[in-house]
Amino acid sequence: MAIIINLDVVMAMRKKSLTELAGEVDITLANLSILKNNKAKAIRFSTLEAICKALDCQPGDILQYIQEEEDTEN
Repeated sequence: MAIIINLDVVMAMRKKSLTELAGEVDITLANLSILKNNKAKAIRFSTLEAICKALDCQPGDILQYIQEEEDTEN
């Protein structure tokens, strides 16, 4: 996937645990873990907003676009 989620990096910089952030954002530990481990397929803007508020960051601090290399072999 071309979108990388750097939630673990921002959490470490803010010294917030998964449990602490889950409580502040009102999201389950399981869903936050899926997001943190870059396994999520989508995120609601309301969830992203709550995470940014809790971590005092911008969405661009959490989300990163990496261009995937195209397979040129045919």
